[in-house]
Amino acid sequence: MSSTEEAALRTDLCKSTNPYDTVQALLAFSRRDVRAGSIAGVIRVLAEHHHKETDTSVRLKIASLLGLLSRTQGFSPDCVVDTVINTLNNEKSHQVLAQLLSTLLTIGSQLPDSPAIRQRLVEVACKHLSDTYFGVRKKGLELLGCLGTVDKPPLAKGNKGLGTSGGIVSIISKCFEDQDPRVRTSAIKAMLQLKERGMKISQIIYEPACRSLSDDYEQVRSAAVQMVGVLSQLYPEHSVPFSSSSEGIRLVDDSFGKISHMISDASWMVRVQAAKTLGSMLQVSPHFLEQTLDKNLMTDLRKKRTDHEVVRDLYTTGEFSSGRRWRARKEPRTEKMDKNTVYLIDSGACGAFVHGLEDEMYEVRIATVESLCLLARSCPSFAEKCLDFLVDMFNDEIEEVRLQSIHVLRELSTHVTLREDQLDTVLAVLPDSSHDIREALHELLCHTNVYTKECIQLLLRELLKNLKKYPDDHDAVWKCLKSVGERHPTLVLPLVPELLETHPYLDTPEPNMDDPAYIGVLVLVFNAAKSCPTMPALFSKHTFKHYVYLRDSRSHLVPPLSLPGRKQVYGLESADSSGGSGAVESSQLFLQQSLNRFSTIQNLTAPGAQDPLTFTIRDLHRLGELQPELAGAADFTATYLGCQLLLMKGLQERLWNTPVLLILQQYVSTVTALIGQIMEETYKLEFLYSGLDRTQMATIHHVRLQARALQLMLDARTGQGMDSLVKSCERFVQEVDSFQRSFSTELPDLQESFVGKLLDLTPRLSSRGPVEQVNVVQSTLSHSGLLHPQLPPHIQRGTVAAIAVKPMGKSDKPVRFVAGLVVALDIDATLEHVQDPLNTVKVQVLYPDGQSHVIQPTPGDFSKTGPNRHRLMSKVHLSMPSWAEPCQIELCLLLAYSTERLPAPEGAIEGVIALSKPVKVWMWPN
Repeated sequence: MSSTEEAALRTDLCKSTNPYDTVQALLAFSRRDVRAGSIAGVIRVLAEHHHKETDTSVRLKIASLLGLLSRTQGFSPDCVVDTVINTLNNEKSHQVLAQLLSTLLTIGSQLPDSPAIRQRLVEVACKHLSDTYFGVRKKGLELLGCLGTVDKPPLAKGNKGLGTSGGIVSIISKCFEDQDPRVRTSAIKAMLQLKERGMKISQIIYEPACRSLSDDYEQVRSAAVQMVGVLSQLYPEHSVPFSSSSEGIRLVDDSFGKISHMISDASWMVRVQAAKTLGSMLQVSPHFLEQTLDKNLMTDLRKKRTDHEVVRDLYTTGEFSSGRRWRARKEPRTEKMDKNTVYLIDSGACGAFVHGLEDEMYEVRIATVESLCLLARSCPSFAEKCLDFLVDMFNDEIEEVRLQSIHVLRELSTHVTLREDQLDTVLAVLPDSSHDIREALHELLCHTNVYTKECIQLLLRELLKNLKKYPDDHDAVWKCLKSVGERHPTLVLPLVPELLETHPYLDTPEPNMDDPAYIGVLVLVFNAAKSCPTMPALFSKHTFKHYVYLRDSRSHLVPPLSLPGRKQVYGLESADSSGGSGAVESSQLFLQQSLNRFSTIQNLTAPGAQDPLTFTIRDLHRLGELQPELAGAADFTATYLGCQLLLMKGLQERLWNTPVLLILQQYVSTVTALIGQIMEETYKLEFLYSGLDRTQMATIHHVRLQARALQLMLDARTGQGMDSLVKSCERFVQEVDSFQRSFSTELPDLQESFVGKLLDLTPRLSSRGPVEQVNVVQSTLSHSGLLHPQLPPHIQRGTVAAIAVKPMGKSDKPVRFVAGLVVALDIDATLEHVQDPLNTVKVQVLYPDGQSHVIQPTPGDFSKTGPNRHRLMSKVHLSMPSWAEPCQIELCLLLAYSTERLPAPEGAIEGVIALSKPVKVWMWPN
């Protein structure tokens, strides 16, 4: 029995009287939703009409529609393979044949578990590789690359006896010499696809692939570069003959030379591909790498010398050179070279990276810089040699090239040390107006090593200039100086009297601690003193006081120092001079001790239980400020304990001991506010922190369930009737069941908690009325033990490290603009440990009249500046009516969340969490 779709299609085709009407009918049908069960019948109708149709355009549309229908979800196209193949065998038009082969490719890609059908499709493709139309051959090669198998070679006519492992490879490699460049490109790409699918490609195709490097068409050359690069990774040690020598050469070295030669190709796309491929050839010999940075040409063991070099040598030796002698020189003179210093490499490959870095297309320069990074990381000697070239790229005219060069040098900073001239070139980029450039350069300088104290002076001077020009960069500059001091204590030591402006006999005036430049100098000196115990002897009295101030206010910039004779006077820490691991271990011990303070608390209503929690929360917040490594764990634990403290306050309210008739609204409002605050804090715990495991997630949902129980108790005390109470009890029971299903594996660890005891009483709850159910819940919640959170060492809190709004209005100078028109405010924020900021971070604008609206930044406003760090640069466009006087608007960043992925009985919950404190801007539209 035919389906509705099949009958409708047959009717439409019968009504069509000309090819134009038929094509329009097929187009209309392609826009319909066809059920998976009707696809087979519809394809049969299309195949029958294809057999009768004489117009090529109609048959082409039918072939396209066959491929579209075979992709319908829920439909297995194996039942229509015979129909499509029969249609293919009866087709004469080359364009329709190409489209039918594309349809077979679509069918085969959806049948990975049907090797017999895929093998049959491969044989059909091999049969059509001899077609006179390039499109048919091209689609046949695509089908071979996608569906060809290793264990079963094609058995089509003319392809027998190729061997089980080399059948497909041999057939495709023959097409490398096809007369049409599009077919040659498809053949190479099909071979690459076979490799991606795990087929073993023989090194026999290396020579045909190398010949394709000199093809007349750029698409073929680009694909050939990829093919040669893949073979160099598969057979790096295979020996190949060298054209100008009887000796053999490693395949990876030979292919490296050939691809290096392609850096000078006429097509910029080929040059980009060649530059990228060079970066993947990590097994090349070091001497081949070094020659890519030298433009001297080597042939026949002789070094070519230009006439200029010859005359220059004659002049330095005192010998006179006449013009006649100059013109007599037809060929450059050659100089005999040592055989041990000459390597068999194509002369065109010499200086390949130099040519790539000087290319006119910035895409080639970027690809070359990236390849230099990959190769230099695997070869430290090469990293030293390419340092000058990378530093020169800091002056490139394209910002993207400069930025990429900075990132590359940052990755190589562990292998290299900058000279003064190189550092001078690097620091010349600091005044750049691009925040991305400055931020990347600050990160580079944090990991840079230098040779002399003059370099330290130069670095400090330029950073302080940068700080004066861009005051908003103070955090990045201070962090940079902190790292420089840690890395170069011996170089900073002789500069201390000059930096601190001290004198051995005279008292010098005390500098202003509000000066960001002076703070930067102190950060440099104090971090150098961490590894230099003789440095504190050069400090003045006010330097020690400044150390105490910075250690308390900016502990993340100033390390703990052991200063003999000063501990009793100034209260300095006597921590070990190594700081680092010892400080973290002691902080972890303190964190664990803080958590153990409330281990004696029996239940949430225990007398005197609030004071230990209050003190512990205070200590944890302070620990997070002093120890950034443990800030996430400390804040998470403090927030969790804050929820427990709020529960205690809610259970100890006078509401529960007051008769129903005497309940005051203020009691209800207080408990309602506490419940709302607990719920808000649990969503912060769930969505604001990264690195949570299932144990921590179960703890968060347990607190939320306790808040639901408190809400149920409140509804019972203030409810409007028995029906409302029954619904509240049913909703709470569903939430308990949802928790049990979601965290079944964590339940054994929750036996003494609220939910553990409540699950033990589940049979009792189901057999009692709503009032008794509420009493059981209240008794269980009041007497359940406090669930101790496990120490979460790898948790990080999503924060906004810095946020700036420009122009920033001041109290005496607001931002003025014409009312009714649009004014733009620039927002620049750094986000740390925020998951998926492109979809979750929003900007909220709060107006003086209490109205607000939320703005979604575009994906282009976000950029990733480091691990778990993103930068938001966006514009907020505002339009306001006229105001009588200046007023403040507030802008803050929000984190949007949704619980739709969690099994919650109340459905998906959507909300926002404040990521930053509001930034106030004075505005005056008039």
